[in-house]
Amino acid sequence: MAITINIYYKGKNGNALKFANEMINSGLVNQISNEKGNLKYEYFIPLNDQETILLIDKWESQEALDIHHKSPMMKEIVILRDKYDLKMEVEKFIEIDPFTKEDLKYIKI
Repeated sequence: MAITINIYYKGKNGNALKFANEMINSGLVNQISNEKGNLKYEYFIPLNDQETILLIDKWESQEALDIHHKSPMMKEIVILRDKYDLKMEVEKFIEIDPFTKEDLKYIKI
């Protein structure tokens, strides 16, 4: 049962983008992506809000996510988040069923 967390990092004066760039350039994103159970860790910029960065963070289980939350990397993330004075809006999605045949009619792969 995969879990996807959408985190909207909101800042001012480009701070959300600076945060994401520092996460990438410091190697933290690469470390997190290589953690056991991580399926996706990727940043996006919403077209309607250039002061927000969306992180899509996907894990194979709640256990893998819990282990990540206890890792030293989380302390580094909190430090960077505070450095750039970011606020967060968070959504959590738990995958329960695969796509149905009806869903697949509308998905082009």
